[in-house]
Amino acid sequence: MLHKTFRSPLLIILFFLGCSLARAATELSEPQLLVKEAAEKLQAVMKENPPAGNYKRVSEIVTEILDPHVDFVRISALVLAKHWKRATKDQKKRFIKEFKALMVRTYTVAFSEYSDWEIEYLPIKMAPNDDKVFVKTAVLRPGAPPIEVNYRMIHRKGAWKVFDVVIEGISFVSNYRTTFKNDIARTGSLEDVIQRLATHNNKE
Repeated sequence: MLHKTFRSPLLIILFFLGCSLARAATELSEPQLLVKEAAEKLQAVMKENPPAGNYKRVSEIVTEILDPHVDFVRISALVLAKHWKRATKDQKKRFIKEFKALMVRTYTVAFSEYSDWEIEYLPIKMAPNDDKVFVKTAVLRPGAPPIEVNYRMIHRKGAWKVFDVVIEGISFVSNYRTTFKNDIARTGSLEDVIQRLATHNNKE
């Protein structure tokens, strides 16, 4: 059910984690640096603009920071799987818009609860001509075990972008693919899923 996923912010919050100063490895690769840069920008924005009472403006800023580093089109296509190919151009456009809003909204609302965490960047396996990489990180929490958060990134049109995140072995894309697959199977309608996403995102 969609509403069950909406109420589980941990998956999103770790995907776009704006953390405390990252613990750098000896030298970070370009994909790692992009993740680090986005995280530090998000941390600064959220500290200066607490989400409470200012959600709309903060979410706009968060979206601006994430857009260059996240391939929302690819994520949407992977999440919908076979239903993406069957969707009309208008449905694809609206799904991308609403799914992006869902991710940003959940992150923005949940961020303050996790703002003290830090990221450690682990060694990366990457050949010079690789166009896909798996960026491994550990989210560090005071007095608690680290959480493994790994990013799948792809190089397209001269830029690296995130298209999935795996948290403690659970894939963001796979998780939502199952959710939407079940909802579409139950209702028989991608349109219904898009409309319910829009209704959820329009709630204050």
